[in-house]
Amino acid sequence: MPANELIRSEADGSITFGDYKLSVKGKLDNFEHQGDLYKVKTYSEITKLERNGMFVYESVPGTTVENLKVTDKGCTCVVKGDKDAQLTIQLEDDTEYEVYVDGVSAGDMKTNMSGKLVVSVELGEGSAATIRVEKR
Repeated sequence: MPANELIRSEADGSITFGDYKLSVKGKLDNFEHQGDLYKVKTYSEITKLERNGMFVYESVPGTTVENLKVTDKGCTCVVKGDKDAQLTIQLEDDTEYEVYVDGVSAGDMKTNMSGKLVVSVELGEGSAATIRVEKR
């Protein structure tokens, strides 16, 4: 992502956000995308995304997320970072999903009562992980 761009809309309807290379917190509020307002906070330690004031995504440490698309059937995105990361993604409450990392099944996972799904990915500088989460 270009410098100073913390979030952007993509032609396919997805969004790209975050910058794990920032040493100080970057924040952008009231970014409009498909009728919703998004807020992103990001830097090397954490990346968070909210839609209309509600949690969507968080990673520790920070990541850059490309082409995040969330539907009623799951989500897809590409995650970049310089260290292994733990991702938390908001989906449906108390629902089972199959999680794929780089096309390989990481197994079935169930969201908790608040709909959060936690996935760990191995990352290193210059690497990316393709995440696909499908409702069972």
